[in-house]
Amino acid sequence: QVQLVESGGGLVQAGGSLRLSCVLSGSGFRVNDMNWYRQAPGKQRELVATIISGGGTNYADFAKGRFTISRDNAKNTAYLQMNNLKPEDTAVYYCYVVALGLGVRGYWGQGTQVTVSS
Repeated sequence: QVQLVESGGGLVQAGGSLRLSCVLSGSGFRVNDMNWYRQAPGKQRELVATIISGGGTNYADFAKGRFTISRDNAKNTAYLQMNNLKPEDTAVYYCYVVALGLGVRGYWGQGTQVTVSS
């Protein structure tokens, strides 16, 4: 009943930019936190950025100054603007959303591939 769809990934050269989107669909829920995670080959999944319902944000150290998380509550959409991309940013990027319906639950998207070439 609650579904997340990510988009915006692709192949870019180092120094380039991408804008990821995460659209949440369904009914009977209220979105709380929205998050972006990433997982590179052979590595653990790690948190990239969080935006809470009030608009406050938190970033991983590697994302500070380069990535910006935002949200459009009317569209139930989260964004991740990524600038000055580096090869080490190559990973599958996942949207993770916490929503309140009958209870508090977390929902994962299927991920979108970001590849940065040198």
